[in-house]
Amino acid sequence: MLRRPAGARGASALLAMVVLLLSALAPTARAAEDDAPDVGAPAALAVELSTGDVVFERRKDDQRGIASTTKLMTALVALEREPDLSRRFTVPAYDASPGESLANLHTGDRMTLRDLLTGMMLPSGNDAATAIARAVGGSVPAFVRLMNDRARKIGIDARFTNPVGLDAPGHHASAADLVKITLLLRRYPAFREIVDERSATLSSASPPITVVNRNTLVQSVPWVDGVKTGHTRASGYALVGSGRRRGIDVVTVVLGTSSEAERNSDSLALLRYALARYERARPLRRGEALEALPLRYRDSRVRIVAAGSVTRTARRGERFTTRVIGLPRDVEGPLKAGARLGTVELVQRGRVVARVPAVTERAVAAATFWERLDDHLERGWVRFLLAAAVLCVLALALLVYRARRVARRPSGSPRGSSPTT
Repeated sequence: MLRRPAGARGASALLAMVVLLLSALAPTARAAEDDAPDVGAPAALAVELSTGDVVFERRKDDQRGIASTTKLMTALVALEREPDLSRRFTVPAYDASPGESLANLHTGDRMTLRDLLTGMMLPSGNDAATAIARAVGGSVPAFVRLMNDRARKIGIDARFTNPVGLDAPGHHASAADLVKITLLLRRYPAFREIVDERSATLSSASPPITVVNRNTLVQSVPWVDGVKTGHTRASGYALVGSGRRRGIDVVTVVLGTSSEAERNSDSLALLRYALARYERARPLRRGEALEALPLRYRDSRVRIVAAGSVTRTARRGERFTTRVIGLPRDVEGPLKAGARLGTVELVQRGRVVARVPAVTERAVAAATFWERLDDHLERGWVRFLLAAAVLCVLALALLVYRARRVARRPSGSPRGSSPTT
């Protein structure tokens, strides 16, 4: 297989991202009219994945024909129900109509599910999609029921009448629906690898079959890494695209364009626009000073610093705030350097997005006896008690002295009299 290096494809915190985006897809960062990209597609959507921001939208919830982007739901049901991609299935005969997209599978071959998925996603093979439907669902109608059940469970309005994307009454989805399906698919590393391939060899076919990705943006733009094309006469041209640059991931959808060139142009414009609006920021760095707490019994302080760094995706120019919780009023040793005394919380858009231990910058020795004494002496109430104690000691000494003088006088001698001679 011919693949691009996988280093740029990392999927950080994918499951959490899916939960976030499935719950909302809210337009938290809409494109302003004055700087929006020039997009002619009747329906379009661009979403930044880490934040869940809808960066651009146009009739994103309109239900319409989606052509072969239908195969995204076919792939999702297959991957969720058959996790073993090395499992082999028999390729059934497929009676293709003129003009259908095919992977040119050989009837009767025992092919791996991974190769069937590749044959479905890259050349958009209807024969591969039908083979998957029969293998996983038992029959095409049974598999279509699974597709519609899954659509209802993830809360989308898309409905399907076939697993390949042929136009039919009641077969439709929206741009937002396709983004949600794509986000669920991105949990599977094998899927991300397949859709990012320029070409591939289906080695479980006999003889092996080489297929080429119909997504020409993957062919020509290094940072574009998916996802699925589609076209029918009635639905027009469609493309679910994805791209990654400088750690930023974006998924786009364009539906209903009049040509492949317009579809590609719109998709690329949306990808570039969305990627340019975000950056990987480091709002908290390891060793960054947070507070300076006084040392008990000493006239000095120890700095409290962040124990680690935090990197987040943010809109360019977006501000973060930090707050430190749980710190004591002062510090008493002995403590090692890096001793945890509290927690620093990183807040983005009013929500805590990270927590890092707040630790001592250096070791803190135990206070000496003289430091403790000196500290006590500096306190007013201690000086008062000490002075009172001194006065009490002096008074007691005076009483003892007088008592001893009385005790040394001769018995019976009146006070102040002189002895007789």
